[in-house]
Amino acid sequence: MSAISFSKEQAGRFLLLKHGLLGEYRFMGKEGVCRFVRQAGCIQYDPIDVCGKNAELVLQARVPGFTKGMLEELLYEDRKLIDYFDKNMAIIQAEDWKYFSRTREAYGKNGRSRDNVDRVKEQVKQRIRDKGYACSKDIDLKETVDWYWNSTSLARAALESFYFRGELIVHHKKGTMKYYGLAEDYLESSLLTAPDPNESEDDYLKWQAERRIGSVGLLWNKASDAWLGISGFGSEARNRIFSLLEAEGRITECSVEGMVERFYIRKEDKALADRVRSETSLFGRLEFLAPLDNLLWDRKLIKAIFGFDYKWEIYTPLAQRKFGYYVLPVLDGTRFLGRIEMTVDKKKKELTVQHLWLEPEMELTDAVQRRLQERLTRFAEFHQCRTIHSLL
Repeated sequence: MSAISFSKEQAGRFLLLKHGLLGEYRFMGKEGVCRFVRQAGCIQYDPIDVCGKNAELVLQARVPGFTKGMLEELLYEDRKLIDYFDKNMAIIQAEDWKYFSRTREAYGKNGRSRDNVDRVKEQVKQRIRDKGYACSKDIDLKETVDWYWNSTSLARAALESFYFRGELIVHHKKGTMKYYGLAEDYLESSLLTAPDPNESEDDYLKWQAERRIGSVGLLWNKASDAWLGISGFGSEARNRIFSLLEAEGRITECSVEGMVERFYIRKEDKALADRVRSETSLFGRLEFLAPLDNLLWDRKLIKAIFGFDYKWEIYTPLAQRKFGYYVLPVLDGTRFLGRIEMTVDKKKKELTVQHLWLEPEMELTDAVQRRLQERLTRFAEFHQCRTIHSLL
C-alpha cells in the first residue's frame, strides 16, 4: 500500500476527525461511549476530580449529553466496560479481557509479597462471597507488607493482587475507594475461559502496537508515552513490530509536509485519510479536553502537528508551574485556543472559571467568546451546576 502524504493542516484534521472532535458529533449515548472505547482501545482512568475525572472529561468532549451515570452504568451494571491496567489505570471493553491473559499471568508469577498474599487467598475470597463485594476496610488483615508504591496493609495487597491476576474485578467505587467482586460472578464464562488470541509474544506486541496507533490515530515509530504499559516494547522490538505490521498491511506509512519523521495509521483509517485530503469545509466545535485525553498521549506529536505545547502540571511543584494545577486544553475548531482552569463546588453546585490562557496567536473575539460561553454552559450542565462564576 502506497504511503499517504498529508499537509500539517490535513494531519491535524485527520486526528480530530478520528477522535470525533471535529464535525458533527458521531458518538451518541451509551452505545457511543462503547463505540469510542472500542476505537480507542482504552481510556485512562485517574481518580483526581477537580472539574471531572479524566475518563469523564474524555467522554464529555465527544458524546453530546454524556452524564457520569452513563459510565457508571456501563462499568458496574451493564459490565460492558471494565477497569483494568492497560495504559496505566484504564477502562477497557469487557470483551478485550481475553487479550490481557499475559498480564494476568505475569502478576500471578511475579507479584509483590506473593507468599503473604497467597496465604490469605481463601480468607479474602470467602469474605467477598459472604458479602458479594469488599474493600480493604472490610477485611481484617492489618499486617503491613511490601507493595509497589509503598508498604501497605495485607488486606489491600491481597485484593489488588487478585485483581491484577484477574480473579477479582472492580465491583464498584465510592469516591476513590474500590470495592472488589469475584470475576466469575460478573464476567461471562466465555470470556473467563477464552484462550489468548495472540499465540506468540510478537503477536501480542503487534496487537498492542496496532491498537495504540488506533488510540491516537496517527503515530510515529519513536519513544512515546503512547506506548506506556506495553512491556518489552523498546526501540529494537518496536522496529521489528512496525516492520511486521507494515508487511502484513495492517498499518500504512504517512508523511507530513515539512517533517522528516514517518507516521503510521491503521489500514482501516485510510478512507478517513482520503476524506481529509479532499474535504476542507468541516464544522468546528469548541471543546474542553481531558489532561490525559487519547489525542494528547504523545504531546511531542501534538506540538509538532498543532504547535500546541501542553504539559499536565499536576505533579509539577507550584513554583515551577507555568499555568495551573489542573488545566484543560481548549480546542476551537482545528486549532487550540489555549487552556482553561476550572473548579467545581459540588455542594454549592457552582462552576468557577479560575483562569483562561490564550495561545499567542489566538484572540478572544466576540464569536470565540460566544462559543466559549456556550461550552461553559454545557460543561456546567454536565456537572449539574446551577451557576457559573468567573474570576477572569
